[in-house]
Amino acid sequence: MTVTTPPGTGTPPSRGPLTDLLTGGGRARRLTWLLLGIVLLFSVVRVISGQEALTSSSTIAAALLLAVPIGLAALGGLFAERAGVVNIGLDGMMVLGTWGAGFAGYQWGWGAAVVGGLVFGAVGGLLHALATVTFGVDHVVSGVAINILAGGVVRFLSELLYTDNPAGGGVTQSPPVQGNPPTFSVPVVSSGPDLLGSLESRHWFLVSDLAGVLRGLTSGVGLLTLIAVLLVPATYLLLWRTAFGLRLRSCGENPAAADSLGVPVYRLKYTAVVVSGALAGLGGVFLVFIAGIYREGQVNGRGFIGLAALIFGNWRPGGLASGAALFGFTDALQLRSRSAVVALFLLVALLLAAIAVVQAMRGRLVPAGIAAVVAAASLVGFLTVDELPPGLVSFTPHLTTLLVLSLASQRLRMPKANGLVYRRGEH
Repeated sequence: MTVTTPPGTGTPPSRGPLTDLLTGGGRARRLTWLLLGIVLLFSVVRVISGQEALTSSSTIAAALLLAVPIGLAALGGLFAERAGVVNIGLDGMMVLGTWGAGFAGYQWGWGAAVVGGLVFGAVGGLLHALATVTFGVDHVVSGVAINILAGGVVRFLSELLYTDNPAGGGVTQSPPVQGNPPTFSVPVVSSGPDLLGSLESRHWFLVSDLAGVLRGLTSGVGLLTLIAVLLVPATYLLLWRTAFGLRLRSCGENPAAADSLGVPVYRLKYTAVVVSGALAGLGGVFLVFIAGIYREGQVNGRGFIGLAALIFGNWRPGGLASGAALFGFTDALQLRSRSAVVALFLLVALLLAAIAVVQAMRGRLVPAGIAAVVAAASLVGFLTVDELPPGLVSFTPHLTTLLVLSLASQRLRMPKANGLVYRRGEH
């Protein structure tokens, strides 16, 4: 007897390597066109506003530096939450990482600083895993406790080890770190003849903007920065293209079903949260390298911003990298030029005007009207404001993060079992 499978059910047919290649190529082409469209939009805003800092290589390089620690914290959160453990303690784990990097770095150099930050961050992750996975403590309560505990622990350790230290330091900072990771620039393109720098200095429409972006990404790049950037595709391949990643993600979707199939749920949760803490600690290491020293308070809430970038990115590596880049760019822009921040009003106006048109074409008149009104208000702000107050300028990155999160909130889908306490045999 032959059984006919109804349409839309059963195992989908294999697409074959050629189809996969073509689909992947189409996705790459769409991404390329999207990036070019973003650069084009910034180029238009730069020409209209006259703010060269918008696409200058110095702004892009600063944005990359500021985005890396946020991106590392977000990657750490991705591992934990894909395994079903909410990690509010990312900020505290970054704090532990900064102290570990400062302590090891001033004694044994930058390589030891990396190891020290990873170890201290991983210890914070282990503590969170112990509380949530083994003892069933509410994930948010445990994370908040780690954030509070981390600040007290590093102050105690600093008072114990840095007070009257012959190498320097004190209760709020470590002695200077010995050395920094090596940096590199792409020959000819960004150093030596510096072809991109020559194109950028001409201020041509689109061409100079693209050259400035590429030069900022290829000139004076640190080794740790390169590793952090490569961790994004590596994380995607690990979590979405390996059996280990499938098992780990199953713990965040349906741990009971995963357990029934022989997946070591508790072990994978522990592994994910410890890796989460180590990555957050690596973000703290990066902050120490930027300052050349550990200082109390230098994390400044970046762990929470990394968590926001993770949510904005819909718990995907590429999305969280975009969120980190957005915050890094706005932070770098407000540090480079207060007047250039005003140009963001024009950028927002153009984006919202395009959204209003698209929504109107789809028959969604209310969202289209709201977008049009906000676009008009942004345009008025650009035309009437010459320079924002310093307090508002420094708040620009946080405001941008809040706005983007509010716009992205309609398409979010967190792992189904995220934040739930799992006990074997209980449903």
